[in-house]
Amino acid sequence: MKSARAKVMHEVAGLPILGHVIAAVRGAGVERIVVVIAPGAEEVRAFVAAQGAQSVVQDKQLGTGHAANCAASALADFSGSLIVAYGDHPLMTSATFDTSFAAREKAGMAIVAFRSASMAYGRVIADSDGMLDRIVEYKDANTSERKIDLCNAGVMAADAKSFFRWASQLKNENSQREFYLTDIPSFAKADRVACAIVEADEAQMMGVNSRAELAGAEAEMQKRLRAKALDAGVGMTAPETVFLSYDTALEADVQVGPFVVFGPGVSIKSGAQIKAFSHLEGAEVGHNALIGPHARLRPGAVIEDDVHIGNFVEVKKARIEKGAKANHLAYIGDARVGAGANIGAGTITCNYDGFDKHFTDIGAGAFIGSDTALVAPVKVADGAYVGAGSVITKDVGKDALAVTRAEQREVPGWAEKFRARKKAEKTAKGKT
Repeated sequence: MKSARAKVMHEVAGLPILGHVIAAVRGAGVERIVVVIAPGAEEVRAFVAAQGAQSVVQDKQLGTGHAANCAASALADFSGSLIVAYGDHPLMTSATFDTSFAAREKAGMAIVAFRSASMAYGRVIADSDGMLDRIVEYKDANTSERKIDLCNAGVMAADAKSFFRWASQLKNENSQREFYLTDIPSFAKADRVACAIVEADEAQMMGVNSRAELAGAEAEMQKRLRAKALDAGVGMTAPETVFLSYDTALEADVQVGPFVVFGPGVSIKSGAQIKAFSHLEGAEVGHNALIGPHARLRPGAVIEDDVHIGNFVEVKKARIEKGAKANHLAYIGDARVGAGANIGAGTITCNYDGFDKHFTDIGAGAFIGSDTALVAPVKVADGAYVGAGSVITKDVGKDALAVTRAEQREVPGWAEKFRARKKAEKTAKGKT
């Protein structure tokens, strides 16, 4: 990855790669999750703990079989079905793990395979009954074996006690001097344990080992998320331009315009419209709200029903109550905007004094004129009016008018005299 971050902590659709794998196995009903990590991978360890899983350290990188066997002590008291998966496969699904467990219960053991003509994968050789006979690495396969397009995904399900007994027997008698997970089925076969083959689509097996592969996984995940949203009744003008996060929650009849980006933690109620080029993260949007175009909703933004948030309006850690409007060029941060209030173009809540954040409270039905600066902490009561161009530093009472701009003066004939003087100065300068 050419990165200071551990590979599995790079994000796909707003969630670390490892988070997708943990979510998929948990979705299949897995009770205990053990993640094998490298020495010093503290960011990974902290993430695993936050996910309610356990981590163990593989002190030396001695192959996939050795890595899996590192979990033996953590699961010494466990009896039941075990599944081994890769932490860098963000596109694996709970359904595939479910099917693997079911096949393991029926046959004794199961592996996951997929169809591909790539030379990078080991070939899965089935017996006459369709069960696994052996796995052959492509470089070791003969001509007929290489023509087989069924490839090993590296995911296997087995009885936990049996798996760790087999893993302890692995040998590193190969050119890489590593202990291979792919040797496990041969020990199962020697114990007369049949191994079923579960087929999955190739996209699920997309591992991430480079920036290019990370981008490929992101593209595939976005296709999956868009398809799910469309199937749930979400409207998208140009789906291929919309970017969703793993947890984006869009109800039926939400309409999303082109080039909208949803960061993590966004939920949108039915009837809302998210117009082109808007960016939302950590925000809630109510029924029939209008957002954008070119709007930004930052974490903590709560947009209630029938609210309008328009062109180049930014909302952060603020509640905009039912029917309120901020249609143009405004910043609303650390604030409440009451029901039915109107926020004029160019209005800002001055929420930061260089050290602390302060709160602005705008009452129901209030009218904030264009180009107003509300210097927090400050309160504008229900029904109050603030004149355009004002700087409000004191609370404004209910139904009052607050205006802080200087009184307008007019000097008759001043412009004509000014132009004449400037022309004369220019003429004089030209003669010097």
